Amino acid sequence: MERYGIIMAGGGGTRFWPLSRREIPKQLLNLTGKDTMVNETIDRIAKSVPDENIYIVTNKMQADLMKKVTKGKLQSEHILSEPAARNTAACIGYAAIEIRKKYGDGIMCVLASDHYIKDNTAYTEVMNFAMDLAEKEDRLVTIGIKPTSPATGYGYIKYNKKIKEVGHTIGRESGKRITAYPVADFVEKPSLSTAKSYVEQGCYLWNSGMFVWKTSVILKYFEELLPDVYECLLEIEKVIGTDKEKEVIDRVYPTIPKISVDYGIMERADNVIVLEGDFGWSDVGSWDALDTLYDVDGNNNVIYGEQIHIGSKNCIAYGKNRLIATIGLDNIIIVETDDAVLVCDKNKAQDVKKIVEILEEQGKNQYL
Repeated sequence: MERYGIIMAGGGGTRFWPLSRREIPKQLLNLTGKDTMVNETIDRIAKSVPDENIYIVTNKMQADLMKKVTKGKLQSEHILSEPAARNTAACIGYAAIEIRKKYGDGIMCVLASDHYIKDNTAYTEVMNFAMDLAEKEDRLVTIGIKPTSPATGYGYIKYNKKIKEVGHTIGRESGKRITAYPVADFVEKPSLSTAKSYVEQGCYLWNSGMFVWKTSVILKYFEELLPDVYECLLEIEKVIGTDKEKEVIDRVYPTIPKISVDYGIMERADNVIVLEGDFGWSDVGSWDALDTLYDVDGNNNVIYGEQIHIGSKNCIAYGKNRLIATIGLDNIIIVETDDAVLVCDKNKAQDVKKIVEILEEQGKNQYL
């Protein structure tokens, strides 16, 4: 069965403001110093999926730039443009009907465009095992990450340790054991005390937002659990490849109910299994996660750009053009760009998106 990589790249990366903007969001930034995050995602999945089977779903504002950034890595016609943001269920459903209409059934590997993976070998082994399982069994497969801390910025997946494991394999190159378990529950972002209890119990994984399944299986769940979404998808599927395609997508897509695939399907399905991924994952969701990309100095500071720090510790300082100098700071984030400067407590990094919301309310689009 053919395998397809589906990369979701429509997000705004608001928690990475002021570096991430509407037209150049996080997935189009080069944060690692190697390549843009979306290109690194393409390169990773290309080890498991043929180049010609990789798709990107993005929004219309980013589509042209996405084509330029990814030129030579995938076919430009495989960049699907959403005329409106309708959350992940619509995004994934759009890709699924595209594959069904053009190729029939297949294995879909659904990924975010802006995650960081440290161990690409172990990652490839996990994804290959996930695709093997999805092909053998009509089940929804997701990837969970073993918590390294009681993080409150992630959702959690509870797996059933009492039920015999679904299956396991040993990575040929990494030597790491990969185990699949039945999913017992999906949990939203918890409080700190709850997150601590999850880590202590040892049967919870971070929800990475990576999914693997047959196109036929996920569309069956759309039909059963999200019939309103599925009806819209069917209307679009009928015109894919015709001269009416753009007109119908522009008309129908904005009417698709706005819901996440986690809430709409994964939390309600009874046939989900989770693989524990041990490959150095981070969603690099906010500035406080930058220490996963860069080494820290002797005072546990992450430094990018020209800097002088006297007695400052546990800080993240990202500079583009100007010198950043600090004295005696602790646990502070500083980000300098051409037109804005962000200074915030490291513990409040998740709240950076609130600045974007205020800028939108004030109509200050030049900073968005």
